[in-house]
Amino acid sequence: MNHILYSTEDLTGILKAESFIQNKDILIRTILSDSRKLSDINHALFFALKARRDGHSFIAAVYEAGVRSFVISDSEFDTGAYPDANFYKVGDTLMALQDLAAAHRSKFNYPVIGITGSNGKTIVKEWLYQLLVPESNIVRSPKSYNSQIGVPVSVWEMNEENDLAIFEAGVSKAGEMENLAKIIRPTIGILTNIGEAHSTGFESLNEKISEKLKLFEGVDLFIYSDKYLDQYDGEIPGKNKFTWNYRGQANLEVFDDEVLEERFQFLRARFNGKDVQAMIPFTDQASIENAIICWASLLAMGYEPEEADKRLEKLIPVGMRLELKNGINNCSVIDDSYSLDLSSLAIALDFLKQQKQHQRRTLILSDIPGTDSEVVYEQVRNLLENKSVDRLLAVGEQISKYVVDYPFETECFASTTDFLEHFSSIKFYNETILLKGARSFEFEQISQLLTQKVHETVLEINLNALEHNLNHYKLELGAGTKIMAMVKAFSYGSGSFEIANLLEFNKVDYLAVAYADEGVALRNAGCSLPIMVMSPDAMAFETIIQHKLEPEIFSVRVLNQLMEVLNRKNMENYPIHLKLDTGMHRLGFMEEELDELLEILVNTKGVRIQSVFSHLVASEDPEHDEFTRYQIDLFLKLSERISQNLNYPFMKHISNTSGISRWPDSRFDMVRLGIGLYGIDSSYDSKSPLQTVTSLKTSISQIKTIPAGDTIGYGREGKMPEGGKIATVKIGYADGYRRGLGNGKGKMIVRGKEVPTIGKICMDMCMLDISGIEAVEGDEVIVFNDQIRVEDIARQLDTIPYEVLTGISQRVKRIYYYE
Repeated sequence: MNHILYSTEDLTGILKAESFIQNKDILIRTILSDSRKLSDINHALFFALKARRDGHSFIAAVYEAGVRSFVISDSEFDTGAYPDANFYKVGDTLMALQDLAAAHRSKFNYPVIGITGSNGKTIVKEWLYQLLVPESNIVRSPKSYNSQIGVPVSVWEMNEENDLAIFEAGVSKAGEMENLAKIIRPTIGILTNIGEAHSTGFESLNEKISEKLKLFEGVDLFIYSDKYLDQYDGEIPGKNKFTWNYRGQANLEVFDDEVLEERFQFLRARFNGKDVQAMIPFTDQASIENAIICWASLLAMGYEPEEADKRLEKLIPVGMRLELKNGINNCSVIDDSYSLDLSSLAIALDFLKQQKQHQRRTLILSDIPGTDSEVVYEQVRNLLENKSVDRLLAVGEQISKYVVDYPFETECFASTTDFLEHFSSIKFYNETILLKGARSFEFEQISQLLTQKVHETVLEINLNALEHNLNHYKLELGAGTKIMAMVKAFSYGSGSFEIANLLEFNKVDYLAVAYADEGVALRNAGCSLPIMVMSPDAMAFETIIQHKLEPEIFSVRVLNQLMEVLNRKNMENYPIHLKLDTGMHRLGFMEEELDELLEILVNTKGVRIQSVFSHLVASEDPEHDEFTRYQIDLFLKLSERISQNLNYPFMKHISNTSGISRWPDSRFDMVRLGIGLYGIDSSYDSKSPLQTVTSLKTSISQIKTIPAGDTIGYGREGKMPEGGKIATVKIGYADGYRRGLGNGKGKMIVRGKEVPTIGKICMDMCMLDISGIEAVEGDEVIVFNDQIRVEDIARQLDTIPYEVLTGISQRVKRIYYYE
């Protein structure tokens, strides 16, 4: 949202559009491109983007929600079907969105910092915000909004109250930066680094650097490190240049560093011929480099070295992703309290609305920093109404002045301390709670009270990565093939309603569970998608029917048992799914059983076939391709026999994750997407386009120095002939870290380095050999992530990734991240 209002005449001119105006009085201040995330509908302009799905197909739903202004590109679109709506017809809706943001940017003359690089963009942006906010009213990219859509959405938030802007830009292939540069038009440019990330879209390193540097053409000041541009053969932009280097010549030349108190890095450098220093509260290499970039930026912008040092020492970690956790009294807690502005509030409220496990939604919201404006809090009110918030707990003197007339349950507290003092009298029960507070309000104190206290070992689930993987398969499949997402076995160990909510929000077509109680849990959590139960039991048919679940039928016996229940209830056309056995020989009708099956189906009105399906045995393995082809052919033959005997259509599906990738002709009407959602698809030998979804982390309980010759653990199997240092960590076989990973077979990551297990794995803990590692008690330990992958652990155990993921104990805390 922003304070500048655009008229129909303004938009027609900026967009160079063919306009169909039915209401000249509509003024625009909000831009939308996702039909699932609507706000400020009376002043909103919806862009029908042609991305994974054509935005034109969602205009009816957006119109029904109340939006009356649309940018379209489909020349055949019937604008007359939408009375009192305004339409702006353009050649390319994405280009139109970018043109509108560029026009908006041109209205402001204050400094704009543009940031790009392979890594660290969001961290540097957020830290610069922390460093510069004392004297500036800053608008910045929310989260990591740096794409072709994210950049214009970010720049649109510029308004007259700001006096500084900080935007990040990301590109993945040649030809993308020019569009972003014309939108941001930075006056100050910062290049974080050049690395391997996002390199597949470029033919060479030189092309990649050249593309990123397009952002900085014409900047007054360009801040960078020579070490990342020493191989570049083009012209370096910037009317003025400021360089930094770690032990190399530059305007800011860092020549020495030292770790202090195990959590501070003390840096010494030369600047303008003088020795300067800075203390930063981080010791990992990535944070040190990002902090040096911020240090260089402060000095380049004219801050005195002493002032820069004072501010850098106060940097705080950036929690870029909101967290979804289990809370007290059967609540869900969304913790997004590291920063607060209208843009990030809107994003967090969208995620809150996406949660369906509880009917009641509560928002705990602090003062919005940098503003004490009735207009801003009126926009907050509109947001909360649009996002279906039921209760607001307002914390802060400013916000408390404006929320008294909000049309929902509201309670005000003068400060976080005041809130904590009244905590015991506030009722939290069976609801979803969003924590959204400015850093100065220290909402982590509230989070600690609301969050369920469980095991310190944590399985982190990156919902953005899961969404990315889903969209990868959607693109590969195209619009004509439906997706059944497998969420059995606690969604491969990753969660229940947390995963289902995201899948439903992203419009998968079906969910599949193993047992009826899994489906019931999803229904009780608000899931409305069709759900197939793959292993129904006769005792569960009443429950299946009650909760509108759809059973897999794999034998005449099970079919007859279901029909007995349906007949008793006088029910007809109950949806079922027929399983055919084409070679798996686990469950399903064999070819010779089809005659008996068809006789029953033809003579009953009790059931209706939703789909006929089978299961590929070895779709991932080229060695068995001949058998896979046999299965596909047999499936087509058997399903055709069924079709010829029924007078209605049904869906066919046989492809699992690897079948989608390796057997495109087997996709049929629907596919069953399972472990590929979690970033694992064995059909990709290398350079997988999928992202890692899960990370398992624990911490060090104790560190010991072991004398030469001593042994470690049960059976004295952990031997240290030369002595050394060990760390005991909080994970064992009761958590799912198998005993087969003991005695050095398993590896974990401590302080960025892989270290082996030593001795046998215990029930609740195990030991690591950390000789030579400067670790301290309480340090984070990574069990698996995108460096030590689940597939690697599976190979060490001579098993499959499924078993590793589903074996993670329920006592291990799950935390869900989403940007």
